[in-house]
Amino acid sequence: MDSNTVSQEQPQSAHAQTQAQPAAAPLFSTMAISAYMKDRLAQNKFVTPTPVQASAIPQALAGKDVLATAQTGTGKTLAFLVPVVEHMLREKTQGIAALVLVPTRELAMQVVETYNALRDRRLGHAALVVGGLSENTQLTALRRGARLVVATPGRLEDFLSRRLVNFRDLRILILDEADRMLDMGFLPAIKRIVTALPRERQTLCFSATLEASVAHLVHDYMKSPVRISFGSVSKPSENVRIQAFEVPSDKKMQMLMRLLRQESGRVLIFARTKRGADRLSWALDRDGFDVAVIHGDRSQSQRNAALAGFQQGRVRVLVATDVASRGIHVQDVAQVINYDLPEIAEDFIHRVGRTGRAGGRGVATTLFSREQRTDLMQLERKLGIRIERPRIELDTPAAEPQHQPSHNSRQAARIHADRKSRIGRLPGEFLQVQA
Repeated sequence: MDSNTVSQEQPQSAHAQTQAQPAAAPLFSTMAISAYMKDRLAQNKFVTPTPVQASAIPQALAGKDVLATAQTGTGKTLAFLVPVVEHMLREKTQGIAALVLVPTRELAMQVVETYNALRDRRLGHAALVVGGLSENTQLTALRRGARLVVATPGRLEDFLSRRLVNFRDLRILILDEADRMLDMGFLPAIKRIVTALPRERQTLCFSATLEASVAHLVHDYMKSPVRISFGSVSKPSENVRIQAFEVPSDKKMQMLMRLLRQESGRVLIFARTKRGADRLSWALDRDGFDVAVIHGDRSQSQRNAALAGFQQGRVRVLVATDVASRGIHVQDVAQVINYDLPEIAEDFIHRVGRTGRAGGRGVATTLFSREQRTDLMQLERKLGIRIERPRIELDTPAAEPQHQPSHNSRQAARIHADRKSRIGRLPGEFLQVQA
């Protein structure tokens, strides 16, 4: 695979044809985009492009295939939607102009939401094509002339097999979270979908990692892509403070309560199993926290409501399994808490990536037991990081916390009043991530 290379850290690869320089764009208003797009970005308070946006957008606008790897939370969605909208403004064909393939329903809905923020009446609605939602609604959007389709591979492959969608006018294909799609077994579906697309098209591929399977996909479906890489994609963002507390298994809930009562912002908690997520949600609701839960057994309407409540601030705590580790994009998540260690090291990166997004700051806390010391050490070695482990005494008398959660009932308030004198501040917290 021949490619050009744009990189923040890595030198030009030996097989690269040329060295492209990162685009110098301190503000969106200085980029070579339409007045329409500048106005829409400004109205949505997008002022300064992230590094991946500053480099990917000009290359995509120039019509080049782009392969971008960057840590989660770096603004990849806007990096491909801006070129897509610019193309749709310029080329007023009636058919589907662009297709975005993503791994999860939640991510597909987030992409559509961002697109809707960028458009006005000059651009039509996007068609959302995903499982778990009304098929008739999705087909109606396609038949009404949607020029952008955002889809998960399984549902779109089904539509194609039934000849319910036509891509003869397509000009841009975006593979978002490509590594996650392959991890989820979507490669056969992706191959069949791409076969149905015009050969003459532009392809943009965004991925958190560049594993062998992704490289193979790139080799088959992209033409001399410009390679854009920002930082290490296998380590947490430097904007995230990382810490881990060793606590006995029977004290984990007590520790979780302390963390939540010290944090005034939104908190995303990861559990390993669906049943565990439900148990956590029930316990937190009983103790007076505004909490919602997302996992694979929840209906799509329940997942939508939970995510909307979290995004809009009605729910301060969201409990999720790893179904949410990539598909949820919520700005200003103050802290991620790994109540359970993830099964694989890569999931740690994607969980942590839910905070400290788009240049913001965040905290990621992991709870582990004495028996899990080896597991945590193996995670550190695999990711090449060091996680600070502050000591904590859970049974000592403590000062009153600075923040108390809102309550769902008078009973919850009484429970909190009874417990707050026994809940103390955490000792010092610190992280160090090796570069």
